[in-house]
Amino acid sequence: MKNKWWKISAATVTGFSAFMALGWSFFKMLVRYKKGEKKENKRQWFHFKHMQINHPRNGYEKEYEEGKAWCRNRKMQDCYLKSVDGLLLHGYYLPAREPRRFLLLSHGYKGTGFGDFAYTAKFLHENGCNLLFIDQRSCGLSEGEYITFGALEKYDIKAWADYIAKRNPKGLPIYLYGESMGAAAVLMSLEYSLPAEVRGAIADCGFSSMKAQLRNMAADWFHLHWIELLLFRVDVFCRMFGKFRMKDADTTEALKKNKRPVLFFHGEKDSFVNPKNSEYNYAICQAPKELIIVPEARHLCSPYVAKDLYREKLLEFFRKYDYE
Repeated sequence: MKNKWWKISAATVTGFSAFMALGWSFFKMLVRYKKGEKKENKRQWFHFKHMQINHPRNGYEKEYEEGKAWCRNRKMQDCYLKSVDGLLLHGYYLPAREPRRFLLLSHGYKGTGFGDFAYTAKFLHENGCNLLFIDQRSCGLSEGEYITFGALEKYDIKAWADYIAKRNPKGLPIYLYGESMGAAAVLMSLEYSLPAEVRGAIADCGFSSMKAQLRNMAADWFHLHWIELLLFRVDVFCRMFGKFRMKDADTTEALKKNKRPVLFFHGEKDSFVNPKNSEYNYAICQAPKELIIVPEARHLCSPYVAKDLYREKLLEFFRKYDYE
């Protein structure tokens, strides 16, 4: 009887371990992002053609690299603050000669401000924008081990907005400008009490929720369907190790409550974050809003494909809301 009980227990443990193993693999691949680990010791499943095809280097490498070089050659100030969960977060600050506004630049998944915003940064700076390039948690010089798809990054955005407001004696307008996951985090932060100087948000290729984004990636990238059990397992590890819930990474409630204007951009040919995400975010947003879908643009490629339109829409947004 005792041997039978042990066999049943062992089989149960083995079965449960096997059930959870795939969820752990996806969690490590998508959420855990520990800097300093040797790449050869990490699985590289995530480097699929979708990332390479959508990256601005594909077709716009010259402009992309020139933008990065311009950013690196500026004398920027290092900025630091503590997150709500105790991480030391880092940002680079570049003041304009004759500033008219502040822009908080929130980069995308595993990205950098000098990459995601490099092509547009010079234009913004020359048009009177003080620029704060933040390093998202786990990225750049910021501490952290887990990327939370906006669930915790939204609090970091609020903290950085407060940081700017305290160093803004003239009361210049502040805008939250995010790309990809950084856009989703910006939109999620609109649910919370932000400084009065925050006049609006700009969201380029943002997704609507972590769950929807992982579901799309599983179907389109890995050809996995009926993945609710997989998402359940990933969520368990997010709660256990990342200290967040997948459902907290969602723009819905924030955009329903938001009263600040939002300018949405998305590339029509984006196969990294489906354009339907921005269409959804736009539809539920209760504030003044505009959605620009750029034909032929891939993920974060709208500034390259439609440079004049993109830049004019930015300036138009600033002119309209700077002191409204």
